[in-house]
Amino acid sequence: MTSYGNSEYNQDSARFTAEIKSVNNRYRDIILRMPKSLQVIEDEIRSTVAYRIRRGRIDVTLQMERDNSEAEYDLELNRPLVESYFRIFDQLKEDFGLEDHVRPHELCQMRDVLQVKPPDVDLDALRPGLQEALTQALDSFDLMRLREGKAIEEDFMKRLETIEEHLKNIHEKAPLVVEEYRKKLTDRIQELTQDVDVDEIRVTQEVAILADKSDITEEIVRTRSHLNQFRLYMGKDEAIGRRLEFLIQEIHREVNTMSAKASDASISGRTVEMKAELEKLREQVQNVE
Repeated sequence: MTSYGNSEYNQDSARFTAEIKSVNNRYRDIILRMPKSLQVIEDEIRSTVAYRIRRGRIDVTLQMERDNSEAEYDLELNRPLVESYFRIFDQLKEDFGLEDHVRPHELCQMRDVLQVKPPDVDLDALRPGLQEALTQALDSFDLMRLREGKAIEEDFMKRLETIEEHLKNIHEKAPLVVEEYRKKLTDRIQELTQDVDVDEIRVTQEVAILADKSDITEEIVRTRSHLNQFRLYMGKDEAIGRRLEFLIQEIHREVNTMSAKASDASISGRTVEMKAELEKLREQVQNVE
């Protein structure tokens, strides 16, 4: 689900900030950005986030600032690499007669000569502040999800009602299709044969064949069952996104079968409208855990 949450928490001489953003994803993908000095507890942070958020692409950014003048990072000279550079310089001077004019600041610009070394930190002292900032951000994140979730639920209910209205119309229309076919078939035969008597037994057989091929009673019953399950899952306090996706697929399958079996333009039109609503549901259900 698309959502956002952030927080700021002060502890002693440190200030922690946490920001959480998420976008739709079929699975859970946690992208974590945090200072190198805190990366030793990365798994712990991921577990906290995963416990609260079960689906989506989640970007988590954690930062720590200190009120004192202590630098967050120390620079360290990579002496083995510098010595290797100077061996190369000596070889260049000897082989090509080049002058030796390497200045310190030029040397520092060479790759990996300077290494960033995060200072040692007391994780036991910092962990409570970091966890509190993360918890507050997750709480803010959940509030936004709840507001969006209510709006999504209202949208789901409206679309389910629309689908059920189409299904009700199809259920009422389906029995009439066979009778209409009987009348059309009889009128057509009389039109072609004129004074010849119509073989009612033969007509009845043809109508029975059509009735068997176009019977969509099972599809209607299963579709109603899936719609009831959809509502039932929406009332559960757990991750239901994938279940709803599966139900939408199953409803779509039943509607496709109705469309293929029904030999009536009005029923076909209703199935097209149902598919349109199902597609909107499918897009929206990506926002549900």
